Amino acid sequence: MKKALNGVISLALAVSLTACSGVKTGNSTLDKALSYDDAVSELDTFVKDIKPTTVSPRLDVDMSEASVADSLADIDTFEMMLTGSGSINIEIAAPSEFSGSSYPDEWLVAVGQNFNKEGYTINGQSVSVSIRKISSGETLTYITEGGYKPDVYIPSNYMWGDMLSASGVNTTLLADRLAGNTAGILLSKEVYDTYSEKHGEVTVDGVLQAAIEGDLVFAYTNPYTSATGMNILCSMLHSFDPSDPLSENAVSKLVEYQNNAPTAAYTTSILKASAEKGIINAMVMEKQTYINTADLKNYVYTPAGVRHDHPAYAFSWTEGDRLEAAKMFIDYCLTDEAQKMATDRGFNLDDDYVSEDYGMTGSDYLSAQKVWKTNKNGSRPTIAVFVTDISGSMNGTRINSLKDSLLNTMQYIDSSNYVGLVSYSDDVYINLPVAKFDNTQRAYFSGAVKDLNVGGQTATYDAVLVGLQMLLDAKKEVPDANCMLFVLSDGAQNAGYSLNRITPIVGGLGISVYTIGYEMSDSDKAQLKSLSEINEAICIDADSEDIVNELRNLFNVNM
Repeated sequence: MKKALNGVISLALAVSLTACSGVKTGNSTLDKALSYDDAVSELDTFVKDIKPTTVSPRLDVDMSEASVADSLADIDTFEMMLTGSGSINIEIAAPSEFSGSSYPDEWLVAVGQNFNKEGYTINGQSVSVSIRKISSGETLTYITEGGYKPDVYIPSNYMWGDMLSASGVNTTLLADRLAGNTAGILLSKEVYDTYSEKHGEVTVDGVLQAAIEGDLVFAYTNPYTSATGMNILCSMLHSFDPSDPLSENAVSKLVEYQNNAPTAAYTTSILKASAEKGIINAMVMEKQTYINTADLKNYVYTPAGVRHDHPAYAFSWTEGDRLEAAKMFIDYCLTDEAQKMATDRGFNLDDDYVSEDYGMTGSDYLSAQKVWKTNKNGSRPTIAVFVTDISGSMNGTRINSLKDSLLNTMQYIDSSNYVGLVSYSDDVYINLPVAKFDNTQRAYFSGAVKDLNVGGQTATYDAVLVGLQMLLDAKKEVPDANCMLFVLSDGAQNAGYSLNRITPIVGGLGISVYTIGYEMSDSDKAQLKSLSEINEAICIDADSEDIVNELRNLFNVNM
C-alpha cells in the first residue's frame, strides 16, 4: 500500500517537462515567474483560448451529513512498526518521535524488539508487543470516532489523555513518563540575538508580540494531529488571557494574531523545510527532534508549554492478562537499560523544566481545537477551487475514491469560506461557480461531485488555469481572502497546455496549488509535485484507502 508522502516542498522546480504529442507548446523564454500584473494578463488570454464550459449544478436535496467516521481510512493505513507473535500480544499506539524505522526515532520499537526476545510469559502464555506509528491526535480521533481499540496509548503529552477522558473514554494511567521530552520554540540565531535585545527572555507571549511587530515569522503545526501544535496553541490562548484561555478576549486576540500569521504547517517536515529555505525563522518543535536535526544547528531552542513526557494509558477493554502484559512492558520501558537507550536518542533532557499550567481541562482542550478551526485564518476567509480529473484514466476506483473523499470530508470546510468546482478531460468544465459554502452551496457541491463522469484525455493544466481565473474573479468580491487551488488527479497529462508553459503564470500569481494524486507513476508524480512546489504547497501521494485521511487533515489546516 502506498503511504502518504507529506511535506513535499521546494523553492525550485524539480523537473522540466517537454510537451508530448497533442500538447500545446509555449514560449521557451518563459522560464521564470511573471510579475503579478503580467501573470493576470497572461492568464486571461489563456483562459479565453481554453473556453471552459459552464455546467448547471444539481442541488442535492438528498445530501446526508457525513460523520467523522466516514472520513477515516482503515487503521492499517498507519504502519505497524513492530509485530509481536506471542499468545498474548498487545497493540501500542505510539507517536512518530519514537516509533520510527531508524535511529534515533525508533526507541520504543527497539525496546519492544528486546522485550519480545525476553520470553516473558503470563499464566504459561507467551507475551509480546506490537507497535503502530500514529500521531497523538490521530489516535484520539480513531478511538473516539472510528472504534479503534489499542491496548495501550502513548501520546506525546498528557493533554491527549485528558481529551480522551473528556470524550467519554475510560483510561487507566500506567505511567506518567516513559521518555522525557519537551516542546519548545526555535529561533534562528540571528533572530534570537535581535529578539533578546528587544524582548528579553524567549516566551510564547514574547514571540507572539515579536511576530505581530514584524520582528520574526513564527509557524506551528496542526493542533488536530500534532501534540506540539496543540501544546503551543493552548500556550498562545493562555498568554492572550491567563485567567481564561477560552474567553472572548483570548479568542479575539487569536483572530488578531492569525490575521497576519502563516498558515499552520501540515507536518513538522514542512516546518523544517521552510526554515531551511528561510521562509520562516521561528517555529515549534520537540527537543529530541531539534537536537537530532543537523540542518537546525543555527537555531536556538527554548522549552515552552507542557512537558512531552509520553504518559502511557490502558483502557477498560485492556483486561486481565492483557492488562498485566501491558504493565509488564511499561515496567520494561522504565528499566535502566531502556532509559539509557532513550537518553542516547535525545530523550530525558531538560529535566529541570516545569510544565506551564494552563488551568484547562480535557473539555477545554477539545474546545480550543474548535476555536482554532474557526479562527485559524483570522478574519480572512478562504476561497478554494477544486480541480477534479475526470479523464478516462480515472475510471474505476480512482474516480470513486475522489468522489467519496470529497463528499466525506467537505464537513471540514468552514461555512465562512468560498468554494467552487472544476472538472476536466479533453475540455474544462465549471461545475460549480465560486460561492460562500453555506448549506445551499454544500448541496450544490454534493450534487456536482456525484454527477462527475469520466472519459477522454487529460488537460490538467488547462483546468488549473481556469481554476486560477475563478479564484481571481472571486477575490474581487472578497479582496482580503486567501486563495487556494486543490488539484485531484492521477497525474497523467496528455492534452492542453504543458506544465512548463503555465509555470510562469502560477509563480507570478503566488497562489498555492495543493495536489492530491491517485495511484501515480513516478513521472506523473513528478509533474504534480512540481506544480505544488511552485508556490510552496504540498503534493500528497495517497491511495484510495488513505486519501480521506489526507484531505481531512489538509482541510483542517487550510479550510
